[in-house]
Amino acid sequence: MRQLSELDASFLYLESDTAPMHIGGIYIFDGQDRQAPLSFSTFVAYLRSRLHVVPFFREKLQQVPFRLGHPYWVDDADFSIERHLAYVKMGARNDQDSLLALASRILQEPLKRDRPLWHITFVDGLNTHTGERTADSPPPDEGAGFALIVRLHHAAIDAFSGEEIMGKLLEYSPHPDSIKPPQPWRPRPAPTDQRALMHVGANLLRKPFRIASLASTAVQATTRGMIQKQLRRLPLPLPLFSAPNSPFNRQITSNRRVLGKSLPLSRLKSIKASIGDVTLNDVVLGLCAEILRRYMEEHNISLDRSLVAMTPVSVRSKSLRRPTGNQMSAMLLDLATNERCPATRIRRIHWNAVASEPYQEAIAADRLTELVPSTMLALSARLYTELQLAQRYQPVFNVPITNVPGPQVPLYLQGAKLTHQYNTAPLFDSMGLVVVAVSYEGRLTLNFTLCPDVVPDGQRLIELVEPSLESIEEAANELPAEMPEELEPNKHGSTLLDDTLNMIEGAIRKSVGRLRR
Repeated sequence: MRQLSELDASFLYLESDTAPMHIGGIYIFDGQDRQAPLSFSTFVAYLRSRLHVVPFFREKLQQVPFRLGHPYWVDDADFSIERHLAYVKMGARNDQDSLLALASRILQEPLKRDRPLWHITFVDGLNTHTGERTADSPPPDEGAGFALIVRLHHAAIDAFSGEEIMGKLLEYSPHPDSIKPPQPWRPRPAPTDQRALMHVGANLLRKPFRIASLASTAVQATTRGMIQKQLRRLPLPLPLFSAPNSPFNRQITSNRRVLGKSLPLSRLKSIKASIGDVTLNDVVLGLCAEILRRYMEEHNISLDRSLVAMTPVSVRSKSLRRPTGNQMSAMLLDLATNERCPATRIRRIHWNAVASEPYQEAIAADRLTELVPSTMLALSARLYTELQLAQRYQPVFNVPITNVPGPQVPLYLQGAKLTHQYNTAPLFDSMGLVVVAVSYEGRLTLNFTLCPDVVPDGQRLIELVEPSLESIEEAANELPAEMPEELEPNKHGSTLLDDTLNMIEGAIRKSVGRLRR
């Protein structure tokens, strides 16, 4: 019996019709080297034979009676793989742009809660041939490729564990393994309501403050009006909302668009070597900052104040040894977008990172959910939307940016090579853009998940990747060997996440005290 953590449960409670909380992936395979295209039935048999390597694929949520605790992951006694798969045949328009448009529509749909929280769409007849062909080479089969559009709920995985799961489901050899019939699977019996309640009782004895949080679900309709009234009276901790207003921080709709641009990892490594004393992650963040700066310039957005990014950091090497679940930390990072020189900006980003305590010892994201229990966090998020705080106050940060190192060796699915992948992350109110950078086989792909009703002309983001990279390369070659002392950021007081959490804690204590009175 495995109960969701506060952090994992928060992704369930924060989910809404306009903000489904799943991580997405579009994996493109070239079937040219196969004797025959991979059929959907063969894929189903292959996936069925690999289910045992990812146990949560056959686990669903079981609620605690009266919702007195977070749900449990239990074996789905009625599991059927067919309920988690769909088949799409591409027509005359079978290029990658059409695939991304299809994926954008699919990724808008929330996962169904009455079954394990994952879904895969098999897209057949894809044209993956984009390179030059010599006169002697045979004509390519322009429909031999296929793709997988994958949705995995954030309550079960994070971006880092999601990459590991796909690595387990795929193969490292171009020679396909034979598909062996899986061993009979026998679901373990789900815990009884009595056992679940006993477990909840033991947890509440250890953490009695959680009773108030759990009770808020049952009386939510009654308390919402009262809390709204109190929030309108309370002075909000304005330093908490320290990031500048930007075109990315407005109320979102359910519309989604997925875009991506791939580039050689070697070019980023060369920039790192030219600038010196920075990390490859600093270069990736610097590239994102240059793209966002150019986009804002084109849309006449003020650049006087620097954008703030939220950058997840995996703490799985220091934390629990689980193959799934969320084992992340978060760091708020000044992107120095008010700095004109893109190479100097990367040095600033590096200093902003190393001067921050989370860089040295990551602050577990569980700390936030322990401070603000997930049921109360969900209620606060809905109130945040209803009170339109995203329009009335500056955001805590402007854009999440995640850099996920992927495998640098090719992966295969039954002899078909994985040639490209796009990755998406969930959006939520006031956050209309998320950037996910993923490396694979010597290339890095910048993935932009956006709400087109918040971020118009999103195509410009990927069109700006190449000129932004060229600008950084040129500036890196002309950069002085060391940063001038007057340009070094102040190392003191830069633990922004710690300060933010302390302000949240103080505001919550004051709010609770006033509500009690």
